[in-house]
Amino acid sequence: MELVLAETLLAQSRDPRVLLGSLCRGEVSAERVETLCFLLQRLEDEVARGSEDALPKAAREVATGYLVPLLRGLRARPAGASDTDPGSQARRRLLRAAGVALRSCVRLAGGPPLAAALAEEALRDLLAAGPKPGLEGGTEATVEVLAAVGPCLRPREDGPLLERVAQAALVLALAGDGEAAELVAGRLLPVLGQGGTAALRTVWGGLVAPSGPDRVGLKLQVLSALADELLPESFAQQLGPDARCCARFWRTVQAGLAHAEDALTRKRARYLLQRAVEVSAERCADCICGPRDGNGPSLFWWSEKKKDELLKFWENYVLIMETLEGNQIHVIKPVLPKLNNVFEYAVSEENACWLFHPSWHICIYKRMFESENKILMKEGVVHFLELYETKILPFSPEFSEFIIGPLMDALSESSLYSRSPGQLIGSGSPLGLKLQKFLVIYVSFLPEDIKSDFLLKFIQKMTSRHWCAVPILFLSKALANVPRCKALGLEGLLALRDVLQCTMITHQILLRGAAQCYLLQTAMNLVDVEKVSLSDISTFLTSLRQEESLGRGTALWTELMALSSTLLPKPDIALCDWLRVNESCFGRSSTCSSIGLHETSCLNAYVKKLVQEYIKSPAWETGEKCCMPDWCEAKLVALMVLLAVDVEGMKNQYSEKRRTQNVLRIFLDPLLDALVKFGTNAYMPLLKTDRCLQLLLKLLHTCLLKGSSTQDDEVLTLLQDFVISTAESVSEFILRKLTMNELSSVSDLDRCHLYLNVLNELADLHLKVGWKRGNPIWRVIPPLKNASIRHLQDTGNGQEPTLGRQIQRVVSMAALAVVWEAADQKLELQRDSLDAGPAERFLASLQLNQTLRKPHPKEQSSFFEESSSSQGWGKIVAQYIHDQWVCLSFLLKKYHTLIPASEGELLEPILPAVQMPGRTLQSALDALTILPSDQVLPVFHCMKILVPKLLASSESLCIEAFDMAWKIISSLSNTQLVFWSNLKGFVHFVFDTKVLTIAAKIKGQAYFKIKEIMYKMIEMSAVKTGVFNTLISYCCQSWMVPASSVSQGSLSSAKNYSELVFEACLFGTVFRRDQRLIQDVQTFIENLGHNCAANVVIENTKREDHYVRICAVKFLCLLDGSNMSHKLFMEDLAIKLLDKDDLVSKSRTRYYVNSQQHRVKNRVWQTLLVLFPSFDQNFLNRIIDKIFQAGFINNQASIKYYIEWIIILILHKFPQFLPKFWDCFSYKPVLKQALITVLQRCFSHNFSIRLYALVALKKIWSVCKTWQIEEFDALTAVIESSLNQVENMHGAGNAKKNWQRIQDHFFFATFHPLKDYCLETIFYILPRLSGLIEDEWIAINKFTRFTDIPLDAGFQWYLSPTQLRELKPGDWAQQDVGSNSDEADNPPEWTDVQKKIIPWKNPVPDLDLELVFQGRAAKLGKSISRLIVVASLIDKPTNLGGLCRTCEVFGASVLVVANLQCISDRQFQHLSVSAEQWLPLVEVRPSQLTDYLQQKKSEGYTIIGVEQTARSVHLTQFHFPEKSLLLLGNEREGIPANLIQQLDVCVEIPQQGIIRSLNVHVSGALLVWEYTRQQLLQDPRHDIPAFPETGY
Repeated sequence: MELVLAETLLAQSRDPRVLLGSLCRGEVSAERVETLCFLLQRLEDEVARGSEDALPKAAREVATGYLVPLLRGLRARPAGASDTDPGSQARRRLLRAAGVALRSCVRLAGGPPLAAALAEEALRDLLAAGPKPGLEGGTEATVEVLAAVGPCLRPREDGPLLERVAQAALVLALAGDGEAAELVAGRLLPVLGQGGTAALRTVWGGLVAPSGPDRVGLKLQVLSALADELLPESFAQQLGPDARCCARFWRTVQAGLAHAEDALTRKRARYLLQRAVEVSAERCADCICGPRDGNGPSLFWWSEKKKDELLKFWENYVLIMETLEGNQIHVIKPVLPKLNNVFEYAVSEENACWLFHPSWHICIYKRMFESENKILMKEGVVHFLELYETKILPFSPEFSEFIIGPLMDALSESSLYSRSPGQLIGSGSPLGLKLQKFLVIYVSFLPEDIKSDFLLKFIQKMTSRHWCAVPILFLSKALANVPRCKALGLEGLLALRDVLQCTMITHQILLRGAAQCYLLQTAMNLVDVEKVSLSDISTFLTSLRQEESLGRGTALWTELMALSSTLLPKPDIALCDWLRVNESCFGRSSTCSSIGLHETSCLNAYVKKLVQEYIKSPAWETGEKCCMPDWCEAKLVALMVLLAVDVEGMKNQYSEKRRTQNVLRIFLDPLLDALVKFGTNAYMPLLKTDRCLQLLLKLLHTCLLKGSSTQDDEVLTLLQDFVISTAESVSEFILRKLTMNELSSVSDLDRCHLYLNVLNELADLHLKVGWKRGNPIWRVIPPLKNASIRHLQDTGNGQEPTLGRQIQRVVSMAALAVVWEAADQKLELQRDSLDAGPAERFLASLQLNQTLRKPHPKEQSSFFEESSSSQGWGKIVAQYIHDQWVCLSFLLKKYHTLIPASEGELLEPILPAVQMPGRTLQSALDALTILPSDQVLPVFHCMKILVPKLLASSESLCIEAFDMAWKIISSLSNTQLVFWSNLKGFVHFVFDTKVLTIAAKIKGQAYFKIKEIMYKMIEMSAVKTGVFNTLISYCCQSWMVPASSVSQGSLSSAKNYSELVFEACLFGTVFRRDQRLIQDVQTFIENLGHNCAANVVIENTKREDHYVRICAVKFLCLLDGSNMSHKLFMEDLAIKLLDKDDLVSKSRTRYYVNSQQHRVKNRVWQTLLVLFPSFDQNFLNRIIDKIFQAGFINNQASIKYYIEWIIILILHKFPQFLPKFWDCFSYKPVLKQALITVLQRCFSHNFSIRLYALVALKKIWSVCKTWQIEEFDALTAVIESSLNQVENMHGAGNAKKNWQRIQDHFFFATFHPLKDYCLETIFYILPRLSGLIEDEWIAINKFTRFTDIPLDAGFQWYLSPTQLRELKPGDWAQQDVGSNSDEADNPPEWTDVQKKIIPWKNPVPDLDLELVFQGRAAKLGKSISRLIVVASLIDKPTNLGGLCRTCEVFGASVLVVANLQCISDRQFQHLSVSAEQWLPLVEVRPSQLTDYLQQKKSEGYTIIGVEQTARSVHLTQFHFPEKSLLLLGNEREGIPANLIQQLDVCVEIPQQGIIRSLNVHVSGALLVWEYTRQQLLQDPRHDIPAFPETGY
C-alpha cells in the first residue's frame, strides 16, 4: 500500500524535488512525515537503478533544512503522561517516521560525509543533555538522529567518531535512569554495535563492565540486539569479541534468568543462552569461558565429543526456564523431573566434580523462589531440600552462599510450613522435617575447614531479619539436630544469643519457648568449649527465659533429652550434664565480665567468685539515692548457683546428701551473711541490700522445679531453710524501710515493690514449712499495717504535699494491698475476728479514686531528673488507686454479709464502702475511666461482689457497669499480657451464677444485655482464639455443682442461658490460614510432651477452639437424666439442635464436603448422639419425625452415618418406633417390609443405590435364614440367585471391585452401633473415617486433658472397645487411598510435557519500523500484526473476554470495544486472564462505527465483515491483506444492514452441520488465526504448512 502511494505521487510530478519540497511545507504531522518517508524510500530504489542524479542536493536540503530542525523542535512528553497518552503516541510516531526519513536522506545525499556531520552535531547535543529523567532537552530526538545516521558511518574512516558516540551512549544507558537510558539501550547502542569492529568493541567493553543489578535489563536489551555480531553462526562472521568466552557476559545472562522482575528481560536472557548453544553446535568447535573459578568448572564450555549430552542438558534447562514463565503448578510439576536429569548431567560421579557450573542450577531455584505463586515457591524449596537425600553433590561455594542467601529468604515464608493434604494435625510440618534432614546431611558432607564458617553465617542470617515464629522454630530445630562438632566459638555463641532476641518478638509463647530450647541444644552441640569461657556461657544462658524454656527440673536442665529426630543416632545432652562433662575445658575470657570477675575454668570456683563479686557493692554506687540495680545480674548469679549445685549433685548422686548442703552453703555464704546483718546494720549500702534481695527472689523462683514434685527436691529444701534462717533480719529490715520514711523518691517505688515481693515470698515459705504463731512474718504484719494506716491518715496539716510525703502514701497503700491480698489467700494471716477494726474502718471510709497531688513545685526538678526507670506521676497515681481497690476487694469479700440489697437510711455506717454499695459501684465505674487497662482487675473483683447485690434494685447502674467493662475488654488485643487476666475477671463478674440467676428472674434489660455480651464474645472468638473458651469453661464450672444435685430447679440458671451451651456445641475452628498454621505447630510442639522443655515450663492454657465443644460435651455428660431440671435442659437443647439442622438444610448457601454447613450439621448430630441416653419415649415421640425426615434429606456421608446411627439406637432401645420407621417407606411387618423395600431398590437405575441395596439385602437375608422364617421361602430362589450373581460376577469395569469394596466399608463391616457408642467414635473415629477435614477430629486425649470439667472416676464412656479405631479412611466411591502415592511422590519423567507458546522471534523490536509499536507490546518484545478487531457490537462480557485473550495471543494490533468499562467486569476478567493489560483497547461506540470504519479505510485498511451474505467469500478462499480490519457482529442480530454497506468484503466460515451459526467469539478466533497463519506463511523465518484450499 505504501509503495503504491509513493509511485502514484511520483507519477503525478515529473520532478521529485518539487514533490519533496511540497511535502516539507505546511503543518507538521505524522501522516505528512510518513508520506515523505515512503517517497524517499521509493526514490532510493530509483537511485539504485541509476536515475535521478539531481536528488542528492535535494535530499541534503530536506535533511538539514526540514528533518533535523523538526527533530530538534520536538520535546519529551510531559511529566506524568503515560505510554498510551494520545499526545505521547503521536509525538513518538512522528519521531520514528522522521528518523527513518532522515536515514533515507543521508543515503540519497551521498552517505558518510553528511552522516558524520549530523552525528557530530547530535553527539554534542547528547553530551549536553546528559542522563536526565523524562527526556528533557530533546534527548529522544538526538537519539533518533544518531540511530538514523549511524548505519551510514564508515567503520574505518569514522571509527573514532563511532567510538566517541558509543562511549557517550554507554554512559547515558548504564548510568542514567528513566526513559533516556531505555531509549539509548534499545535504539542507539544496537545500531552502534553494528557499525564496525571498533564501535562494537567499545559497546562490548561497556556491557561487560561491572555495574549494579538494576542495569541488567538494559544490558540484555543491547546484547539481544547485537546477538548476530557477538554470537555469529560462523567464525568468518566473527568481527568482534566472542561473547561465549566472557564470564561477565554469562553472569549478566544468569542475573537476567534468575533475578529479573520483568518477563521481557528473562526472555532476552533465555534467547541469548539459546543462541549461544545453537552457535556452538553449528560451529563444531570446542569453546571454554576463560579461566576456571578455582577448581570448579567454567561458566560455559563446549566440546564436540560431548555434543549430544550438552544439547540434551541445555534443551532440558531452557525447557524448565520457559515452563517456569507459565507460573502454573499443573504445567510446571511434570517438568520438575527434568531438573533431576539436569543434575545428573551436571555431576561426574567418577571424578566427584561438577561438569557444569552449579550457578546454572541455582538460577532455576532462584526463579522458583521469587515466584508470586506460593505453591511453586514451595515446590522449589522442597525439591532443593530433597537433593542431598538421593544425590551426592560435590561441594560448591555457590551452593553454600545460595543456602545462606535465597534459600533462607524463601524459608522465612511461614505458609511453606503448612500441613500436606490428609496429614494429621500435630504431626509436624513436612517442610520442617525435610529442612532438618537436609541440614544434617549437608553439614555432614562439608569439609571441616568450611563447616564452622557455614554454620556461623547460617546463624547470623537468622539474626538479619525479624522472623515469624514458625520459620525460626523449624530452623532452630534443624540446627539442634546437626551432629555434634566443635564448630562455633564466641562469635557463634553471640550470634545464637542474637537469634534468641529475635525469638522474643513473636507473641506465640509456646513456639517461642520451643525455639529457645532448640537454640540451647544447638549451643551445646556446636560450641567449642575451649573457645568460650564460663562467663560467656552464663551470659548466653541469661538470654533464655526461664519461664518459657530453661526451667529447673525439666529434661533440658538435668535429664537426657531425646529430641524428636529420626536422622542420626546421637545422645542428646542436658545442660547440667554438658557443664559437668566440659567443666575443665572452658577457656578464659579475653575481656572482663560486667561484674569484674576474674576468669576460672572450674565451675564451682567460678560460681563462688561470681557470688562474692555480686554481693560486693561497687564504691561508686554506694549513695543512698542510687537507682535499683538491673535484675539481669541477679538472674545470672541465681541461675549459675543452681546449675552448679545440680551439677555437683550429679557428681555425688550416690554419696551422702551433706555434700550438696555444703556446696550450696559455700556458694550462698556471702549472701546469707549479708541478709543476717540486715536487721542490725542500718548503714549497709543501699545497693548491696537491693542486690541481696534481688538474688534472694531469683534463687527462690529459679529453684522451683517444673513438672515434678518438689517434696523430694533436696536443693529447694536446703534453700528454703537457709532463707527462713534469715527471715527475722530481713523482715525487720523491710518493716523499717516501709514505715520509717526511708522511701522518699520516685526510684524508691521500685524498691518498695522489691521489699513487698520478698515479704510475700517469706510468708509463703513459712506456710509451706508450717505456720506458727510468733514467727517473724506474724510479728511484722501488725506494725506494718498500723504504720501504713498512720501514714495515710497524715494529711500534712493543709501544707503543700512534698514528694517524700506523697511517695510514702503510695508505699503505705501498696503495703496494705499486699498484706490484705496475702491475707485473702492465706487464711492463717487473718487473725482478726469479723469485727471491723480501725484499719478496716479507715479504708472503708477512704475517699475512693482519690488522686495524689503533684509534689511541691520546688521538687519538680528533682522529680524529672531521676533515672529512666522512674515512673511518671500518672502511673504512680494509677498504682495508688489500684491498691485502693485491692484493699476494698478484701473488705467486700470479708464483710459481704453486711452489704445491703439496697441503700436505705443508714445514719452511721460502720463501713461506708461496704454498706453503701451503690455509691461504691459508681466509684468503680469512675475508676474504670481513669485506670489503665493493666490496673482494672481489682475493680472487676469488687464489681463481682457488688453487682449481685444491686442488680434487682439498681439495674441501670449494673448495665452501665457491664457496658463499660466490655468496652475495656474489646479494646484490648489478645496478644497483650493483661488481656486474659482482664477477660477472666470480666467473665467472673458478668456471668456470675448469682448475676445470671437474678437477671433471668426479673427478665429486665440486664438479662438481654448479658446475652448481647455473650454473643459478642462468641463473635470475638473468630479473631481472638480462646475467648469463648474462657466463657464456657467458667459458666459450666459454676453450673457444675448444682448440676450434680438432684434437687428440682437446680439448673434453672443454665436453662435460661441454654443458648450458650447450644453455641458451644456448634462452635468449631474459625482460623484464618495463618492462624491455622500457628495452631498446627503448637499442637505439634504439645505432642512432643516432655521431650520439649517448653511444654513443662509453660502452662497449657487450653485456648484451642476444640476445647469449647469439649467443655460443653463434658458438661452434658455430667447431667442426670433422672433429674427433671436436667432432663428439661437437655430436651430443650436437642430441639434447638434439630431446628438448627433443619435451618441449615433449607439454606441456599452452597453445601459441599467440609463446607461450613457440613461442619455445623456434623456438630449438631454429634451432640444429639451425646444427648441420646437422656431421651425417653415421650420426648422421642415429639422429635422422631424430624429425625426420620433428616435421614431422607440429601446429606454428606458423615451426616448420614450419624443420622443412621441415632436411628439404630432409637429402634434398639425403643422397638415401638419400628412401625413409624417403616411408614417412611410406605410399607407395613418388619423383615418382610425390609425385604420388599430393599428388593425394589436392587433394580434402581442409580448404580450407587443398587450397590447399597444389595449389601442391605445380603444382611437381611442372612437374618431371615438364621431365624428360619418359612414365609420367605417363595423368595429364596430369587434372592439367592441375585446374590450369587453379584458375588460371582466377573464384572465389566469396576463392578466387582466396587461390590467388594462397599462390603468392606467400615460402616457395614466393622462399625457396631452399640459397642462403638462412645466419645472417641463420635468425635474422632467417625469423622476421620468419613472424610471430614482434620480440624473436625477431636482426639480423646483432649477430653481427658481438659480437667476444668472433671468426670467421675468410673466414667468409661471415652474409648471404643472395637477394632474400628485401627481402620484407615476410605470409601467405595473413592479412589484407593495410597495406590498412587509412590507415583505422586516421585513423578516419572514424561516424554512430552505441556509447554506454553513463547514467541522467540523478534526478541527486540525492529528498529526500522515506520509505524509506531504500541507501548506495552513494544516493551514486551512482541511481534505485532496490523490486524484490527472491532467488537463494538458484542454485548456479553464472556465473549469479549475470550476474544481479548485470543487477540493478545495472536498479536492483533488493537481490539475495539463499545465501552472500556467492560474490562472491570469479573466475567470478562475470568476469560481474559489479564490479556487486557498487554493488548491495546480502543473505545468506539456502535453509533460511531460508521465514521471509524471510514477513517480506517482512508488509512489503507480493508474492512472485513464476519457474516453470511449473498456475496460472502469462504474463509478457505480468502487472502487477508496485511492491513485488515475485522468487524464482528452482535450475538443475536449479526452485523446491521447499514454497516454491511461499509464492508469491503464479507467472509463466512464453511460449515458441515445443521446449525447455521457459531458463537461470535469462536468465529472471531477462527478468522484471527487464519489471518495470523497467512502472515506467518509470508515470513520465510516461519515454517508453517499451508492448509489446502478445499477447507480445513
